[in-house]
Amino acid sequence: MSGKPTPKVAPSAAFLPMSRAGMDARGWRQLDVLLITGDAYVDHPSFGAAMIGRVLEADGLRVGIVAQPDWKQPEALRVMGAPRLFVGVTAGNLDSMVSNYTVARHKRKLDVYSAGGVPGRRPNHAAVVYAQLSRRAFPGVPVVLGGMEASMRRVAHYDYWEDKLRPSILSDSKADIVVYGMGERAVREIARRLRDGVGDLGGIPGTAVLLGAKATAAADFSGCLVLPSWEELQADVRLLLALTKVTEAQQTPYCGKRLVQMHGTRAVVMEAPALPVDGPELDELHEYPFQRAAHPSYQDPVPGFATIKDAVIVSRGCAGGCTFCGLGLHQGKFLSSRSVESVLREVRRLGELPSFRGTVSDLGGPTANLFGARNGHVAACRGCHRPSCLWPGICPHFEINEQPGLEMLRGARGVPGVKHVFVQSGIRMDVALRTPEYLRELVQHHVSGHMKVAPEHLHPDVLRRMRKPAADFPAFMDKFAELSAAVGKQQYLVPYFISSFPGCTETEMGVVEQFLKQQHWNLQQVQDFIPLPMTASTAMYVTGLDINTGKPIPVVRNAGEREKQKNMLRPNPPATGRNAGPALDAVD
Repeated sequence: MSGKPTPKVAPSAAFLPMSRAGMDARGWRQLDVLLITGDAYVDHPSFGAAMIGRVLEADGLRVGIVAQPDWKQPEALRVMGAPRLFVGVTAGNLDSMVSNYTVARHKRKLDVYSAGGVPGRRPNHAAVVYAQLSRRAFPGVPVVLGGMEASMRRVAHYDYWEDKLRPSILSDSKADIVVYGMGERAVREIARRLRDGVGDLGGIPGTAVLLGAKATAAADFSGCLVLPSWEELQADVRLLLALTKVTEAQQTPYCGKRLVQMHGTRAVVMEAPALPVDGPELDELHEYPFQRAAHPSYQDPVPGFATIKDAVIVSRGCAGGCTFCGLGLHQGKFLSSRSVESVLREVRRLGELPSFRGTVSDLGGPTANLFGARNGHVAACRGCHRPSCLWPGICPHFEINEQPGLEMLRGARGVPGVKHVFVQSGIRMDVALRTPEYLRELVQHHVSGHMKVAPEHLHPDVLRRMRKPAADFPAFMDKFAELSAAVGKQQYLVPYFISSFPGCTETEMGVVEQFLKQQHWNLQQVQDFIPLPMTASTAMYVTGLDINTGKPIPVVRNAGEREKQKNMLRPNPPATGRNAGPALDAVD
């Protein structure tokens, strides 16, 4: 008989209700808010539906969750009855097309956000489908869209998997409002207005609405920036470049303007982003009573949760502005960090869980070593429209401070029951080279044998289109090897490269290929470029124009040509050099 204790399972009553029985257990006759998500319900702050649910619960609202409902049956949404205030809809942590399809447009065999990894539990364009289903299930109840899919499709955009332009998600979904970005502030204001009987949801930072034809005709857009219309984009796809550049530039809560995009006689009106949640407010969000577990109704584990169940989120936002990434357009470029005390409280709570085995898998966020860094704190930042604080060089107003990170790492190692603390989130190599003490601490204590880094490419022209620095990777390699040798550890870098990026031909890809051969390096990952909605790289992919110069660039679209570039980066013969690690097959 095993001597290991049987892990305790949190009771259903500790979770937000998913059924009428769950409501009855709380003595509720009606929900205030119903949340519908394309993910399995995991009560953890990294799952958007769980976070929004806990935020509204903290405001005294009765919140229920329907996870991965049968999207063909309105009855699937009615299991807890009609909510009093609104239905909140999210496709889940990822765009549903990313969840459902590979970059080669093949159906995925695994959905990491479903119990058992079973694919097919969410529809394509899930936010649209769930919103339309909500209209049928609950006539007259406001529908609020949020999450990554809604956020990155809030204006007209290109859909790679369908290979066509699509209008704003507001037009397709018939939702009342889209909450874009990290939605806590906006959703609280929406709930407050509806609770107070205020029907007008306009003017809320971090939201977009689709006005009717009459309201559009009567509206005053004199203080707004007008984007290329849906009809203009269909007539000239090159206008997607201008649309993207304007949207990026206004992605600031401090000086961003309202944006307007016409769809026929109706206007999509997008407010400036909401202010970031920071300081004690951010601490509070992560200290709500999350169960850090999948709902006990699931018989099989949720693979995506298994990878982060022993991780702690310490920060938000990304200042990099990389053209292939949606983080800057979703979480925003202005950074927020939790207090060290709050992070350590969560580590202690994690250490008390029966399932914890002594290893904190990650203290991270969008970029792990930007914990404690600041932007947006001086007047110059608040008047800036640059999409990146780190490219083409680190802005002089960007404040780098390694001390909070050092205090956090050292404190976490000292928590009773904690044997190891690793940092698995990616790091900015340019920042790491400017924080020598933090980097030394990281290499000595917090690398689990392999450290993930993302040079993305090595050709300067491609890196410029990515908004990535060109010279930091070799310097970082040398420093990492030096520090690892100094502590007597055999540790490896795990680099991440992107193939078939706009402007990258086999000639540019050959620079990376030659480097890998020189280093005798076996790659663990190769990412074939995915054109994600609203990103600057997608605008380049669609238009064939450089985001910086507007000049034509080559774009690889043919599947065979894309495969050639990917094959150039596949594992080489067994490596023997200083960077040699276990060879794994390349993945997309």
